[in-house]
Amino acid sequence: MYPCSGARRAIAGTIKESIVLDRVAQTIDRHRMFPPRRVGVAVSGGADSVCLLHVLGELAPRYGLELSVLHINHNLRADESRADAEFVRALAAQLDLPFHIRELDLSAADDNLEQAARRGRLAFFQELLSTGVLDRTALGHTRSDQAETVLFRFLRGSGSAGLAGIRPVTANGIVRPLIEVERSQVLDYLRSRNLEWREDSTNASTDFARNRIRHQLLPQLARDWNPAIGETLAHTAEWALAEESWWQSEVERLAAEHLTERDGAILIRASALLGLPLAASRRLVRHAIERIKGDLRGIDFGHVEAVLELASRPGGGVVRIPRIAVCRSFDWVCFAAPVHRSVWRITPALPGRTPVPGTHLSLSLEIIDNSETFTPSSCVYNSEMGCLDWKLAVGVPILRNWRPGDHYQPVGTPSEEKLKYLFQQARVPVWERAGWPVLEMGERIVWTRRFGPAAWCAASPHSAVILKVREVAC
Repeated sequence: MYPCSGARRAIAGTIKESIVLDRVAQTIDRHRMFPPRRVGVAVSGGADSVCLLHVLGELAPRYGLELSVLHINHNLRADESRADAEFVRALAAQLDLPFHIRELDLSAADDNLEQAARRGRLAFFQELLSTGVLDRTALGHTRSDQAETVLFRFLRGSGSAGLAGIRPVTANGIVRPLIEVERSQVLDYLRSRNLEWREDSTNASTDFARNRIRHQLLPQLARDWNPAIGETLAHTAEWALAEESWWQSEVERLAAEHLTERDGAILIRASALLGLPLAASRRLVRHAIERIKGDLRGIDFGHVEAVLELASRPGGGVVRIPRIAVCRSFDWVCFAAPVHRSVWRITPALPGRTPVPGTHLSLSLEIIDNSETFTPSSCVYNSEMGCLDWKLAVGVPILRNWRPGDHYQPVGTPSEEKLKYLFQQARVPVWERAGWPVLEMGERIVWTRRFGPAAWCAASPHSAVILKVREVAC
């Protein structure tokens, strides 16, 4: 005896529900998503997020979860956005769950709306996490989203890091329990339970690249090339993610060995960078960029190759990539945020210490009587200290930064030299020169960092009063 059609549909629905619940539970266990208890579920009102909320509600007793509902109103679709917010508010009330909403104003966004909206969402999630309201934020990305992301990034020229796609778990407390569930399975689950959801009208618009991939390119690839293209792309992401996990620890080891952080910049010797296997040197370049920039958005293969080409080029040069300036000088490659050269000129404390702008140094000035208790031999001329004859160096001391064309004759040199020449001889990288401290009196240079006092006013055993100049680390 066979069950009637209604019973068969009920059985089929139960099986579909069980498949989704089992797969989500496996994903949670595999990625150890929920030792924490307080989980906020980001619900837009769409099918994926509504499914996620109900699935986690089913699994909450198993993992001891305390759920909250989060909603972000981007205010981009007027009445439709407000209706989405009310739908999610009502859903939270129906399930007797706490509800948190964030209204975003993207009218003043200085870049594309998608990036501005993403920043707003992440800020909302981080606020709830940092204040202890939540331990984790669960998002409704599915395996279908994963496939679209991998294809989108491949078409944009991403490397294996980009092909790792959407992470199941991130360092900033985001988890994605539906990441191994197909969008079709999400819809089956919702229909089997007669659950309602909202459709975002913009999801059908082919004005957006991701929608064209979803509605045009992926169906064409499935029809003409590979019926299992979604699964293939998702497996590519899993493969790349495993490799990325290994590379992360390896790059951290290489960074500790080769990268130096100084005054907000990242330095590496060009010879060390080029001495690594190409795969490792590319990774290390990306790592340095990310540490300065904060992310890798807008960084592509061409940018990384340009940095490596710069490192292989004898001499100096600059490569400018989004929000980063990469400069080579001698054997050093420097990654730093672009800065405009500032001109500064200050009257230093006398006696006392004066911080040197843009550095971790101070300049100490001290006037000393050349009596029997002090001899010039105690004032050694080196890279950190020097002594001037106070009567020869006439005028008010002025501390300023180096300017192109500056020249003087340091003690021990036969003639005047431009500071630029002295920099080159001492192999001072170009990025250190702009803020190089110079002390002048009577509009003449009397001392510079590292190169010491000017010969014309250097102290001697016959100097009655001495101006002692010292570099001091702050």
